[in-house]
Amino acid sequence: MRLQGREVTPTRASQLALRDEQQLIQEGYEFLDEKRMLLAQELLRQLQAYKALNEPRQLAHKQALTQLVAASMRHGLEELSLYPPPFADDLVVERDQRKFIGFSLIEASCHLTSSDLRQGPPQPVYPSQEATDCAKAFRDLISTDVARAAINTNIHRLIDEYINTERRARALENVVLPEIAEVVKHIGESLETSDQEEALQVRHAKMRQTK
Repeated sequence: MRLQGREVTPTRASQLALRDEQQLIQEGYEFLDEKRMLLAQELLRQLQAYKALNEPRQLAHKQALTQLVAASMRHGLEELSLYPPPFADDLVVERDQRKFIGFSLIEASCHLTSSDLRQGPPQPVYPSQEATDCAKAFRDLISTDVARAAINTNIHRLIDEYINTERRARALENVVLPEIAEVVKHIGESLETSDQEEALQVRHAKMRQTK
């Protein structure tokens, strides 16, 4: 008998070894099945978080466009492109990681840091409220996009891991476990046949001795 490219001799020792292997693979399949459920749950959670940011992102994008138009009308595109950013290096991205069944999920946020010890950005020659409001609007848009980018990364990681886990689980469920079960069954039938033949031989031997 052959199992996954190796020859299996129909003996009681090989039957016991295969049953142990079958138990281990069954446990592995149950682990993968549980992992598959956890991945699906986390994927749904990440999708909901991403969806929850859709409306704020649309509002931030609309506000940014409105403020860009106002600032462009006030300064013109060329002058606005030279306007010093009011936040300079104070706008930073923070990223946290958390472990999730073997890989990392990330959370990111964008915010202003304290600039008490910094020189601060250069002052514009022609300051205006329109330009400041435009910068704030785009800062809010960037903050939303940073959070969405982190969630989008998590979603792709979860999808890849789910596909790999699903493939392994299906291989064990539909290929490996049925093959082992079939070989164990054949070995059992072969051993049963051998036991019957041996019993008949013993019986015939006893009958010959009594004659």
